[in-house]
Amino acid sequence: MPYRMIVLAKQVPDTKNVTGQAMKEDGTVNRAALPAIFNPEDLNALEMALSIRDRFGGHVTVLTMGPPGAVAVARDVLMRGADAAVHVCDRRLAAGDTLATAYALSCAVNNAGPYDIILCGRQAIDGDTAQTGPQVAGKLDIPQVTYVEEIRGIDGNNLTARRNIEGGYELVQVALPALITVVASANEPRPFAAKKLMQFKKARTAAEVKKEMQGADAEKEIDRLAGRGLLIREWCLEDIAAEEDACGSLGSATKVMKIYSPVLVAGSHKTVEPSRQAIAELVRELVEDHALE
Repeated sequence: MPYRMIVLAKQVPDTKNVTGQAMKEDGTVNRAALPAIFNPEDLNALEMALSIRDRFGGHVTVLTMGPPGAVAVARDVLMRGADAAVHVCDRRLAAGDTLATAYALSCAVNNAGPYDIILCGRQAIDGDTAQTGPQVAGKLDIPQVTYVEEIRGIDGNNLTARRNIEGGYELVQVALPALITVVASANEPRPFAAKKLMQFKKARTAAEVKKEMQGADAEKEIDRLAGRGLLIREWCLEDIAAEEDACGSLGSATKVMKIYSPVLVAGSHKTVEPSRQAIAELVRELVEDHALE
């Protein structure tokens, strides 16, 4: 039985390169100060969707939401084998917290059409909240399985997944449609396929074309790309029927006040002689301090 899958993927700032300029005065991320990358665990979610399609058949659509530059994620997923990609781009989506983001994504999912499985990474490295996926499931009123490491099987409308939990794992069966969040240990994301790389490296949105050309030339190029399957769809709030006051900063219940890199400062230390008596004394002190129970 083929399955219709939607993958939620995000372009994020590379948090390994955080500097003092990583945040603007209004509490939003200064994307210009950090290199942009594909959120790592979203790649694992894409790979899981492609693997399900390989095993059972189906269709994989990727939704990515972000500023104009985030369309790079749409090209990336097409090169890796996704069947379709959509860029949700609107200035009114900026500075949204997880609640506002989940609302907009749920609207985009509904606009994408019928689905059986929604997949996304466990969390994005820029926020590390692991909230957006579960909140999307809540907005759509569908069941969710988080921290998924393996799809054990899909039988009709029932999916069995292995969840990675502290100290072990658990098997969960869920009725479809459902949302799944995927952990990094789930798989090794496939690289670009050479043929698809050559095919989709010039895929663009209509907005990108209109920046390069004007008038009839732009419309002609847009038609040409559409005819060759190289036109990436781009949706705004009106396209996904989202309410403006529920999106972006207007729809956010939380605000980021400060971003900083903690600095570890060496404190006091104690040298313990390598003898039974000294070690026994250290253990006694740790017990008294409740460091050891």
